[in-house]
Amino acid sequence: MSKPKKKRKTLAQKNAIAGYLFILPFIIGFLAFLAYPLIESLQMSFCKVTVEVGGFNKEFIGLANFKKAFTVDPEFTRLLTESLSSMAYRVPATLIFSFFVALLLNQDFKGRGFVRAIFFLPVILSSGVIVGLEYNNTLLQGMEDVVQESGGNSSITATLQAILDTGGVGSKFFGYVFDILDSVYDVAIASGIQIIIFLSGLQTISSSMYEAAKIEGCTAWESFWKITFPMVSSLILVNIVYSIIDFLIRTDNEVMEKINDTMMPMMDYGFSSAMAWSYFVIVMAVVGVISLIVSKKVYYYE
Repeated sequence: MSKPKKKRKTLAQKNAIAGYLFILPFIIGFLAFLAYPLIESLQMSFCKVTVEVGGFNKEFIGLANFKKAFTVDPEFTRLLTESLSSMAYRVPATLIFSFFVALLLNQDFKGRGFVRAIFFLPVILSSGVIVGLEYNNTLLQGMEDVVQESGGNSSITATLQAILDTGGVGSKFFGYVFDILDSVYDVAIASGIQIIIFLSGLQTISSSMYEAAKIEGCTAWESFWKITFPMVSSLILVNIVYSIIDFLIRTDNEVMEKINDTMMPMMDYGFSSAMAWSYFVIVMAVVGVISLIVSKKVYYYE
């Protein structure tokens, strides 16, 4: 008797296996190095932790650390609110900037490779060594102070803001606009990965679709909204999630600095763990709600 033929795997099953193989190193690393500290941190958030010779002494106190974070500590709630408010306009600014740059870099022009290299520099600058040089180099800090002093106590954006500051709703709107203008450098630095993701999506769109649309009489503006934007909408969701997490957990985030300062100099591991877990839950809730809203507008195609 002939052996029964093995059932061939479908394309979806092959893609699923490939996906699991790609994330397998992360899963192994998480279980080996992060799972136990994560559980230990969760336990500390419900305890009063004291450092002893033999290790940590954990005294269970329930939700006292969480109550302290939201009702007693004068800074945590304020910093959390400011961080979420800043995220609300910094993330859209980053997405718009990165999408616009990706559209430009996807065009065919002379020197395109050189221009792409320039815009991909933020990815290199985001590496640990360069970031350390940027934030810890006393020479760079001194140069920044000299530039600020030579510029006087006012700047162009500050002058315009003073002229347009009429109070009320308009004042808040202009305040957000000028905050974005003042943080153009930070937006550009934070846009490197998003540019790469958008550009990879734009390059997968077949040129025949644009040719067919042009034959049918579509303008460039109509082609953008009917072809380009829907075809990269799934990548917009990916970049939104990435940008939110990247902004809220970066090392210079004030909430992160508050947690680190409480943990290291003050040695208050229980309170810092409670703040960290509260922040983690809030960030995941924000990501979940925004993903749920945006995913309903995403167009998936085969």
